[in-house]
Amino acid sequence: MKQQLSEASPLFWHNPACAPCQPAEDAELVAACARLERCAPLLAELFPELASEGGLIESPLLELPTLRQQMGITGRLLLKADHALPIAGSVKARGGFHEVLCHAEQLALSAGLLRDIADDYRRLASDEARRLFGKHSLVVASTGNLGLSIGMIGAALGFRTQVHMSSDAKAWKKKRLRDRGVEVIEHESDYSAAVASGRAATAADPLGYFVDDENSPRLFFGYAVAALRLKRQLDEAGIRVDADHPLLVYIPCGVGGAPGGICYGLRRLFGDAVHCYFAEPVAAPSVLLGLLDPAIPSVYDIGLDCRTEADGLAVGRASEWVCERVRADVDGVFTVSDESLFRDLYRLHRAENIAVEPSAAAGIQGPARLMHEIAEQRGSPALQGHLGRVTHIVWSTGGRLVPDVEFEKFLKRAEIALKETNYH
Repeated sequence: MKQQLSEASPLFWHNPACAPCQPAEDAELVAACARLERCAPLLAELFPELASEGGLIESPLLELPTLRQQMGITGRLLLKADHALPIAGSVKARGGFHEVLCHAEQLALSAGLLRDIADDYRRLASDEARRLFGKHSLVVASTGNLGLSIGMIGAALGFRTQVHMSSDAKAWKKKRLRDRGVEVIEHESDYSAAVASGRAATAADPLGYFVDDENSPRLFFGYAVAALRLKRQLDEAGIRVDADHPLLVYIPCGVGGAPGGICYGLRRLFGDAVHCYFAEPVAAPSVLLGLLDPAIPSVYDIGLDCRTEADGLAVGRASEWVCERVRADVDGVFTVSDESLFRDLYRLHRAENIAVEPSAAAGIQGPARLMHEIAEQRGSPALQGHLGRVTHIVWSTGGRLVPDVEFEKFLKRAEIALKETNYH
């Protein structure tokens, strides 16, 4: 398998460590959901576009009938449209906002701005709160989307916010942060180096707080809240999830936090009735490597270069904390080429008029590839015989904030890739 990975060719890996799981309530997941709910009035005040939803940051669950037909998918095909999440425009919104709100809540309780967690959290938008938060710095390292999430909420609350961006980050994301008053530190090196620099900057500031994408339970459980929200949407749509009606979920994956949290939450809710698959670039399969062999710390160690147009997934070293947390929950990982990202981005836009960024297109080919694996009698035996009753959910993780001119470039790149493969 390591030899196949080093060749940077698309592959599908079934996780032998995936173990049975029974649904069970998780206290940390419940607490994260409750925190976001009590902060909803605050968010509605900070961001007027959230007022109609009462401060809830959530995305729709969309049917993909045309794409399903074109791809020949058996079962129902849906899109969890996190590319459309308000404010931050990506899957990072829930986790990023949750982490910063945890920190702000803690500071406000310590300073007496909040009497207790039953208090009115709109107090955190007051001038007094901004003066408190303005004494403190928030620091994060990012390939793009987490930086946008932390930057938007941090600046809105009044924190001194600094984002260390790796060389993979897109220029328009840096500009959007700077336009919001966020300090952006650019690095010529990769994501891991940006993380190290961010940690060092925080260590030098006694009032600094580092959002650690590699080792953060606060991010992880903020992401996991998506599982509870998705269950509500499935219930409202009358979609059954049980042993006879499996739920198959395909999630783009970078350092591992967002897909790991979502997977963890779904497994706590649905147990063995849900099957989660992560999608990674062929040049940066860091989580696959972390699940396969924790003794190999980085994709560079097997000869890969981590260069990919999927900026949100351009991570050479996975979160060890997340890999250990979800090792028994992930059903598998498949890798995708950059060319296929653009082809699938184009396919989704043409079939369903949905615009996503390249990173967010990574999961689109998951259903067809898994169906092929099952036809070849590879993968989970539990799925055999249930293909007509499965529900596929492709998770689109970013794209709402992409400027139109940038999306047009994506489509042009896709047209070139399509001509090269004679796709019609």
